[in-house]
Amino acid sequence: MDIDAFRASLSAEAPPQGLNEALQALWWDAKGNWDSAHSCVQADERTRAAWVHAYLHRKEGDLANASYWYGKAGRAVPSTPLEQEWRSIAAALLEADRP
Repeated sequence: MDIDAFRASLSAEAPPQGLNEALQALWWDAKGNWDSAHSCVQADERTRAAWVHAYLHRKEGDLANASYWYGKAGRAVPSTPLEQEWRSIAAALLEADRP
């Protein structure tokens, strides 16, 4: 799946089958459901989940918590707009999941 197909899937009621937890979180976030997004990554210890977790807390406005999660993800806190960060994360995670 590429970023365009991922964005097109947002018209559905549920995320597409086969998405990892981090991509599911981004999907729910784009649908305006922060709580479901956060639930997807909260217990996941992987780096990709930490990256999305960081983004979600940045979006929430909890910059201290976001900084912690960016550190866990091995990433610097970005200064880009949230929409741009969402797209960058989604594109990177989709690319990493390609066979």
